[in-house]
Amino acid sequence: MTDDLIIKKIGIIGAGTMGNGIAHVSALSGFDTVLVDIKNEFVQRGLNIICKNMARQVKKEKIGQAEMDLSLAKIETATDYLKVSTCDLVVEAVTENEKIKSDIFKELDNICQHSTILASNTSSVSITNIASATKRGEKVIGMHFMNPVPVMKLVEVVRGKETSDHTTNAVIDLANKMNKIPIECNDSPGFISNRILMPMINEAIFCLYEEVGTPEAIDSIMKLGMSHPMGPLSLADMIGLDVCLNIINVLFTDLRDDKYKPCPLLVKMVAEGQLGQKSGEGFYNYN
Repeated sequence: MTDDLIIKKIGIIGAGTMGNGIAHVSALSGFDTVLVDIKNEFVQRGLNIICKNMARQVKKEKIGQAEMDLSLAKIETATDYLKVSTCDLVVEAVTENEKIKSDIFKELDNICQHSTILASNTSSVSITNIASATKRGEKVIGMHFMNPVPVMKLVEVVRGKETSDHTTNAVIDLANKMNKIPIECNDSPGFISNRILMPMINEAIFCLYEEVGTPEAIDSIMKLGMSHPMGPLSLADMIGLDVCLNIINVLFTDLRDDKYKPCPLLVKMVAEGQLGQKSGEGFYNYN
């Protein structure tokens, strides 16, 4: 066991919203970063978003131009998982599908160094289940960043059944170096964040479905009455209604409690391609 492992190089699997956000923060924090996706167009799109978001930080004087240039130079892009084989830590940030994640972890387990920590950015899938696809359960952990990653401070650090103290401490130390606030919890469907958040969003959708109020009324009441920065329907649109439905389905299936049953309106909207901001239409119109 390598108790003195120092994380210098970080791999990210998935260049979508969460993956490019994690790569952004990783590079800006001084780490050599490898961003991987299955197609070059996906990787380039992710890199372009990082460039735009860093440019926005420069404009707001959060960082300097030289810092942006140095950070971008630390990002290597690839479509081959072998490129992360020499990384000290690899973060998986793909779709909320347990089989896809498990397949990725099985492949990473085969190609990465024995000392490499394998982390998942999953927002609901069991870390213990993901770890079972590997032979390094003690080095598998949840590292759940919040969206948008460059802005949000929280990292939910999720311990699986076999996750070691050494792995947990290394990830907490890394999150602190990324200027994040790591908070530890144990493995359970939805962990803490989405175990609480998704039923609230689902209930807000039920309020709309049952015509208790308009989207504007529901969001305004939660903002003005509960001091939420965003209403639950606006937040669902930002997260992606398909992502929300996936997480709620995990809660419903794994906890076997009808209180987690997804609202029929949410199911209908996802089936019709109304996914929120990314599709241009959700509870609000973004076109």
